[in-house]
Amino acid sequence: MADQLPITFQEFVKLPELGIDVSNISFNTLTLQSDKFICIREKTAQREQVCIVDLQDSSKTFRRPITADSAIMNPENKIIALKSGHNLQVFNLEMKAKVKSCMMSEDVHFWRWISQFDIALVTDTAVFHWSIEGTSSPAKQFDRHANLNGTQIISYATNAKMNWMSLIGISAVQGRIVGNMQLFNKDRSASQPIEAHASEFSEIWLEGAAQPTQVFSFASRSATGSKLHVVEIDHVDGNPPFQKRSVDIFFPPEAVNDFPVSMQAGPKYELVYVVTKFGFIHLYDLETGTCLFTNRISGDTVFVTTKHDNGIIGVNRKGQVLSVSVNEDTVIPYILQNTGNVELAFRLASRANLPGVDQLYVQRFQQLMQQGQFNDAAKMAASSPRGMLRTENTINQLKHLQSAPGQLSPILQYFATILEKGELNRHESIELARPVLASNRKALLEKWLKEDKLECSEELGDIVQPHDATLALSIYLRANVPAKVVVCFAQSGQFDKIVLYCKRVGYSPDWAPLLQQVARLDGDKACEFALSLVKEDPPLVSADQVVGVFASQNLVQQTTRFLLDALKGNKESEAHLQTKLLEMNLLNAPQVADAILGNNMFSYFDRPYVAQLAEKAGLYQRALELYDNLDDIKRVAVHTEVVNGEWLINYFGNLSVEDSLAVLRQMLEHNPAQNLQIVVQAAIKYSDLLGPQKIIDMFEDNRCSEGLYYYLGSVVNVSQDPAVVFKYIQAALATGQTKEVERIVRDNDHYDAEKVKNYLKEASLPDQLPLIIVCDRFDYVHDLVLYLYSNGMNKYIEVYVQQVNSSRLPQVVGALLDVDCDEHVVKSLIASTPAQFSIGSLVEEIEKRNRLKILHRWLEAKASEGSQDPGVYNALAKIYIDSNYEPEKFLSSNRLYDPRAIGAYSEKRDPGLAYLAYSQGQCDDELLRLTSDNSMFKQQSRYLIKRRDLGLWGKALTGDGQQPVNQSHRRQLIDQIVSYGLPEADDPEEVSVCVKAFMAANLPQELIELLERIILEDTPFSKNNNLQNLLILTAVRVEPTRVADYIERLSNYDAPDIAEICINNGLHEEAFNIFKRFGVNTEAIGVLIDHVGSLDRAYEYAERCDQAEVWSRLGRAQLEGLRIKDSIDSYVRADDPSNHVEVIDVASHAGKFDDLVRFLLMARKKVREPAVESELMFAYAKTERLADLEDMLRGPNIAQVQKVGDRCYEEGLFEAARLLFQNVSNWARLASTLVRLGDYQSAVDCGRKANSTQVWKDVNTACIAEKEFRLAQICGLHLIVHAEELEPLIRVYEAGGYIDELCALIENGLGLERAHMGMFTELAILYCKYRPEQIMDHLKLYWSRINIPKVIRACETAHLWPELVFLYVHYDEFDNAAQTIISHSADAWEHASFKDIIVKVSNVELYYKALRFYLKEQPLLLNDLLNAMMPRIDHTRVVSMFLKSDNIPLIKKYLVAAQTTNNKAVNEAYNDLLIEEEDFVGLRNSIDNHDNFDGIGLAQRLEKHDLLEFRRIASHLYNQAKRWRQSLNLSKKDKLYKDAMTTARQSGNNEIAEDLLRYFVESGNPACFSACLFTCYDLVRSDVVMELAWRHGLSNEAMPYFINMVREYQNKVDVLTTEVSELKAKVERSGNGAAAAPAGPNQLLGPAGLGGRLLIGQGPTTGNIFTPGSQQGTPGSGSQFGGY
Repeated sequence: MADQLPITFQEFVKLPELGIDVSNISFNTLTLQSDKFICIREKTAQREQVCIVDLQDSSKTFRRPITADSAIMNPENKIIALKSGHNLQVFNLEMKAKVKSCMMSEDVHFWRWISQFDIALVTDTAVFHWSIEGTSSPAKQFDRHANLNGTQIISYATNAKMNWMSLIGISAVQGRIVGNMQLFNKDRSASQPIEAHASEFSEIWLEGAAQPTQVFSFASRSATGSKLHVVEIDHVDGNPPFQKRSVDIFFPPEAVNDFPVSMQAGPKYELVYVVTKFGFIHLYDLETGTCLFTNRISGDTVFVTTKHDNGIIGVNRKGQVLSVSVNEDTVIPYILQNTGNVELAFRLASRANLPGVDQLYVQRFQQLMQQGQFNDAAKMAASSPRGMLRTENTINQLKHLQSAPGQLSPILQYFATILEKGELNRHESIELARPVLASNRKALLEKWLKEDKLECSEELGDIVQPHDATLALSIYLRANVPAKVVVCFAQSGQFDKIVLYCKRVGYSPDWAPLLQQVARLDGDKACEFALSLVKEDPPLVSADQVVGVFASQNLVQQTTRFLLDALKGNKESEAHLQTKLLEMNLLNAPQVADAILGNNMFSYFDRPYVAQLAEKAGLYQRALELYDNLDDIKRVAVHTEVVNGEWLINYFGNLSVEDSLAVLRQMLEHNPAQNLQIVVQAAIKYSDLLGPQKIIDMFEDNRCSEGLYYYLGSVVNVSQDPAVVFKYIQAALATGQTKEVERIVRDNDHYDAEKVKNYLKEASLPDQLPLIIVCDRFDYVHDLVLYLYSNGMNKYIEVYVQQVNSSRLPQVVGALLDVDCDEHVVKSLIASTPAQFSIGSLVEEIEKRNRLKILHRWLEAKASEGSQDPGVYNALAKIYIDSNYEPEKFLSSNRLYDPRAIGAYSEKRDPGLAYLAYSQGQCDDELLRLTSDNSMFKQQSRYLIKRRDLGLWGKALTGDGQQPVNQSHRRQLIDQIVSYGLPEADDPEEVSVCVKAFMAANLPQELIELLERIILEDTPFSKNNNLQNLLILTAVRVEPTRVADYIERLSNYDAPDIAEICINNGLHEEAFNIFKRFGVNTEAIGVLIDHVGSLDRAYEYAERCDQAEVWSRLGRAQLEGLRIKDSIDSYVRADDPSNHVEVIDVASHAGKFDDLVRFLLMARKKVREPAVESELMFAYAKTERLADLEDMLRGPNIAQVQKVGDRCYEEGLFEAARLLFQNVSNWARLASTLVRLGDYQSAVDCGRKANSTQVWKDVNTACIAEKEFRLAQICGLHLIVHAEELEPLIRVYEAGGYIDELCALIENGLGLERAHMGMFTELAILYCKYRPEQIMDHLKLYWSRINIPKVIRACETAHLWPELVFLYVHYDEFDNAAQTIISHSADAWEHASFKDIIVKVSNVELYYKALRFYLKEQPLLLNDLLNAMMPRIDHTRVVSMFLKSDNIPLIKKYLVAAQTTNNKAVNEAYNDLLIEEEDFVGLRNSIDNHDNFDGIGLAQRLEKHDLLEFRRIASHLYNQAKRWRQSLNLSKKDKLYKDAMTTARQSGNNEIAEDLLRYFVESGNPACFSACLFTCYDLVRSDVVMELAWRHGLSNEAMPYFINMVREYQNKVDVLTTEVSELKAKVERSGNGAAAAPAGPNQLLGPAGLGGRLLIGQGPTTGNIFTPGSQQGTPGSGSQFGGY
C-alpha cells in the first residue's frame, strides 16, 4: 500500500545536522518565507548570529553575526529583512548594501514577505504593507479587529491582487486553542471576524468558465467540530457561480487538542493542504471539497510551512525540513480505489494532465461516439490527459463526421477546445492548417503561431510555403529544419542570417554551391556572406573557393572587397591571394591597387611581378616601393613630374648610402633643372646619413654651385660641424650674402669663433656688424675695442654700445681706460649710452682702475633722477666715506645702498660706520661679529633687545653649530643686558623675548639673576604672573632650596600648577604648603597620601578639616593599603558609597563580610543598584545570616538573585543557594543544589520542572553515585533523547559497571517519541560488547535506524562475523561483506546469501577470489555460483583459472551456459572436455553453434582420433575453413564418399568436383560416379563428363545427367527464340527510317542502333545470339564457340 500513496513525502535536511541547536528551532526564531531559504536566529553564550540555509543546496549554509529580534529572507533573492525593536532594515546580502530602512512608532508582532518586493507588518493596532522599492514608508492597510486582541498572530495572507487579506491569531480559551481570523476587503474597506485557525487564497477553473474563479478557503476547529470552508470571492461575470463548500475535517480520537496550523494551495492540481499541530496532513479538492488523503507526516509539530513545487514544505520542532507533494503516478488510482469518485478522478486527471484513467477515457470517448454526441466526444478527446486521445485516428474519425445545423463541426469543436486551453500537436497543426489556408485565412495561422498554439514541423512549413514564404520560414525555424531554413533565407535575401543560424543549430550545408547561388542573386550580399563564412573558426569555405566563385561571375569589385577583409591577417600562406588581388586591380582599377599598396596591407605577394604591373599602369611611386634592383629604381626615379616629391624624398631613406647617392647623381645628370629641388631637399634631409662632404662633392662634380649654396643654407642651421658653418660663411660672402653672414654669426653656435673673427678682420668688410656680433657673443670685447680704436672706427664703438649691446658698456669703458682714452670721451660715451647696463659692473670696472671719482657727478645725477639701483648709492657711499663727506648722515638716512657691502667696506675704515650700516640693514651675523671683535657689547645688548629675535639671541648666547660663543664675550654681554639693557626696556615683549632667550640658552643661574632683578626689585614687571611662575619653576629646577622662600615672598603665581610641578620634582612639602596656603584640602591630603606616604598625618589632617571629600579620599587610600576596616569607617563618615565596586571587591577577597555588611547597608540607602543589593545578599550568605537574607528576599529588592545564587552554589553555600533559587524559581539550579544537599527525590521533581539537559545530567550522575537507579533512569530517559548526551551518559554507567541498568535504560527509551538513531546505535554497540546473543535480533529489527559504520566497527572488534556481514549488506558495502564471508567462512558463510552478495560487489577481483574460495571449500556449488556471476565475470580468466588447477570438469554446466557468449576460451575448454568424454554429438553441436575457436588446430587433433565420428568432425572443420582437399582426402581415407561429394559441392570448384569424379572412375565405383554427377551437377563440365563416360564405359551411369542437361538447354533455346521474335517485331514497328538509312560505321552497332544488342557473328540475324547471363561453351551455340 505504501507504493499507492497519493503523496510524495521527502525529508530535505535535518537542521541539527547543520550545526543548528534544537533550542533555536521554534516559531519565534525560525522563519520560512519560501522554499528557497530558511532563516534561523541563533543565540549562544558567546554571541548572536543569523544562520541562512539554502534549501537548494544545504552545503551553502552561511552565518552572519547579526543581532536582531527577528529576521526573514526574501522569497526569491538573497535579501534579508531585520527587526530590532521599532527599527526595520532590509539588506542585500550579495551586494552587501542596505536596501531600505524605517522606524515604526509601535511594536511589530508579526511580519512576513507577501511578495518579492512587499513586506506585511502587523502591530498592536493595524496592518501595514511596506515596499522595499522607492522611498515610501509602510502604508496602512486596515485596523485590527477586536476579536484579535490578546491573541498570538501566526498567519497573514493576501490574494494575488492584494485586495483581500486575512489575519489569524490564536489564543487559549478554556483549555483549548481558539483561532480568530479577520478577513478584510480593500475595495469595500470592510472587515469580517471569523473563527478560523488557517486560511489560503487560491484560484480554480470551473467547467465552462472563461476566467479562473477566485476562492478563499479557511479551516477551523471549534468546541463542536472542525470544518473546511471554501467560498468564492470577486465573482467574474460570465463565469458559472461557485457553490460554497463546507466539509468536516477528520481528527483521530487521540488528537483531542489538535487543530489546523497552516494551509497551502497548489494551483496546478487545485488542491489544498491542511497541516495540523500534531503533524497530520489533509488533502482536499478545492472545487468539490472532497478529502482525498489524511495521514500523519511528523511526530512533532510542524510550526511553519510554505508552498513548494505545487505542494507544501515545512519545518518541525526537531528541525526536520519536510515536503509533501502530489504523486502524479498514484494519485488517480488512489482516488479510484479508495473513494470511488470517478468524476473527481476524471476532472483532476484532465486539468493536471495525470495518468490513471486512460482506459476509462477511451471507453467514454467510444461511448459518446456511438451515442452520436460527437461534439462532446471532440471536447473530451481534446482535454484528455497527456493527449492520449489526440491522435491521427481520432482526427480522422472526427474529420468525416457531419455537424448538426447551427453547430460547429466535431473536428472544429475539437480544435477550438484545444486552442482555448493549450496548443495543437504536430498532426493537429497540419490538419488545421490545410482548411485555413484553403479558405485564405492566413492571419489565423500567424495569430496561433504568435500564441504558440501550433506545433511546427517540416510538413507544416511545406504546406504554408506556397502561400507565404516568410511564415514558412518562421515555421521551419521553430521546427528546426535547417535545410529548409537556409533555403528560405537565401530566397529572401537574408544572407547575413544564414551563418548565424547554422552555427546556432549546428547545421553544415554545402557552402560553395550556396555561395554560387547567392552570388547570382546579389554580388554585394554574396560578398558579405562569403566574409561571414571565412571568418568562422574553422572557416566554412576557403578563400580560394570564394575567389573562384566570384571570378566565375566576374565580380571584381566584390572579389576585391572580400579579399581585403579576408586577408587582413597578412599571412604568408595567403601570398598567392595577395598577388591575385593586386593583379586584378592593377589591370582593371589601378587607383584601387594604388590605395591597397599605399595602406601597406600585404607583405607576401610577388613583389617583382606586381612592381612591373604597377610601372606599366603608371604607378611609379608604387613601383619604386616594390623594386629592389638599383637599375629599376634609377629608371623609375627620374620621373619626378608624376611622383610625389615629398614621398620621393622619404623614399631615399629606404636606400643605402651608395644607392641614394647614385640615384641623386642620376637625377642631376638626367634633368638638373627639373630635379634640382628634389635633389637638394633629399640632400638636406639625409645630410647626416650621406655625409656633408660627399654631398658637397656631388654638387661640385656637377658644377652646381646654386645647389651647394641652397644645400649648405639648409644644413647649416642643424649642422654642428664647424667646418660646414665656416664653409657656408665663405660661400655666403662669395655670393654677396652679407646679411646671411650677419644672421649666421648671430644665430649659429657651432662655428669656430676665433677663426671666424680673424677671417672677418681680414675680409675688411664695409660693414663691421658681423665682426661686432662675433666679438660680442664670444666675449672678444677687449680685442674688438682695440681693433676699432686702433683703426679709427670709433663710430662702430658707439654703435656697439648704443645699438648692439648696451650691457657691454662696463667692459668697453674699461678697455678705453686701458688704452688711455680721454676721460671726456669716456664720460660722453657713458652719458650717451642707454641705461641698460649694470651700474655696479661699471663702478667695479672703474674702481679697479682707481678712477671712481669720474663718476661722482654722473652718480649724483642718477640719484637726483630717483634711481633705485643699489649700485648708484653703494658708489656714492664709498665716495662719501673716502672723502669723509657727512657719511653718518648718508648712511642713516639712505635705505637704497647695500648695508652688507658698505658695512664690510667701512669695517677697517670706521667700525662705528660699519655698525650703523649693519644695524640699518639688520645684518645680524655681521653685526654680532663686528661688536664682538671690537668689544661693543653695550651696543650689542641694545640691538638684541630691540630686535626681539630668539634666533639672534641664540647665536649671541650659545653660538651656532659652526662657531661656539666666546664665554668671556657672553659674560660681558649678560652683564650689559642686566645692568643697562633691561632696565632701559619698557616694552613687555622685549623683556619676554629676553627671558625666553635665556631659557632657550639653558642659562638657569643667569636667568634667576635676571628675574630677581626684574621681580624682587621695584620694577614695572614685579607683579607679573608669568615671570613669578618662571622664577619659581627655574628655582625648582636649579635651586630647590630657594623655592620655599619664593613661595612665601611671592603671591601672584599659579598655585595648583606650581604645586603639581613641585610634586613632579620631588618637592612634596613645598607642594603640600602651597595647597594648604590656598585651602585646597583635597589636593593637600592627596599629597600626604600619594607622595609623603603618611596615612597617619592624612588621618590627622582629615580630622582637622572634617570634610566629606577628604574622608572619601582618605578612605580610598586606606582601601588601597588594605586597611579595610579603617577604610569602611572613613567611607561611612563620608557617607560616600561611590566607590562601592572597589570596596566590595577588596572586602570580598579579604573575607571581611561583617564590615562589608555595614558599608552595604549605608550604600543601599544612597544608591539603588543591583550590584549593591546582590553583594549584600551574598554577604548575608557568607556570614550565615539566613534570616536577614530571607527578610531581604521577601521585601522589595533589585538584587540579581540568580547570580547571587550561582555564587553561593559555587562557594558551597547550598542552604543559601536553595533559598535564592526558590525565590527565582530556577528549578534547574535548585535541582543541582538539592543534589548537593542529598535530597534526590526533590531534585528529580525540580528536574521535571526545569526540563534542562544539564540538570538531568547532574541529577542522574548523583543518583548513579548513590545507586538510586530508579531515579537515575527517570533522569536518563530525558538525557538519551539528546544525541550529544548519550555517549557521556554511557561512559558514566560503564565506568561504574552498571551494564544491565544501562541496557534497560536505553531499551526503555527506544519506545520514546523522540528516540533517535544514536540510541539504537549505542544499544547495538552495548550488545556487541556485553550481550552478543541479542545483537542479531536487534539489528534485524532496527538496522534502518542505526549508524551502521559505527556498529560495524563494534562488530569487528567483537568478532561477530554474521552480524558484520548483515551490516555490510544493509550498508551496501558488498565488497566488505563478501571479503568477510570468505575470511570467516566457518561462522559467516551461507550459500544463498553469499550468492546474492557476490553479484553486487564492485571489485571484480572478488569474483575470482570467491571462485578460489568455493573451489577450496565448496566445489560442488561452483556451477551455481558461476551461473549467478556469469554476466559480470571474465570467462577467459575463469577458464584459465580452472585449467591451471585442472578442474575443468567441475564447471561443465557453467561452460555450457557460457557458450552463449561465443567466447574462444570457453568454446575450446568445452570442446576439449567433450573430446575427453568422447561425446561427438555434443562436440558437433558445439562446433556448429559456436564458431569462436581454433578450428584448424582442432581439426588436426581430431583427424588422428581413433573414433570415426571425430574424424568426420575434423573433415567438417576443414570444410568450414574452406580446406576442401584436406577434407576430401580425409573422407576418401575413411571411405565416407557421401561426405566427400558434399564437400565437393560446398566448395563450388569445378576442378575439385571433376577430380572427385575421376577418383570414383579410377577406383571402380560407378555408383558413386553417378551419385557425384547428381550431387555436383552445377559444377562438372559436360564435356568432361562425356569424355569420362565414353572412355570408361559409364554411359548408362551418365545418361541421367545428359538427359537433364539436354532438357535444360532446350528450355534456354526456346526462351531465346521468343526474345528474338519480339525484337524483330519491335524493329518493324519502329518504321522504315532505320531500314533506309545508308550503310556506315554506325551499322556495326546492329540494327537497333546505339544501345541495341550487339551481333557477335556473321551468320543470319535469326541465328544464335549471345546475351548477358548465357554460359560460354554451351553446346549448339554456333560455329563461333569452340569445344572438343
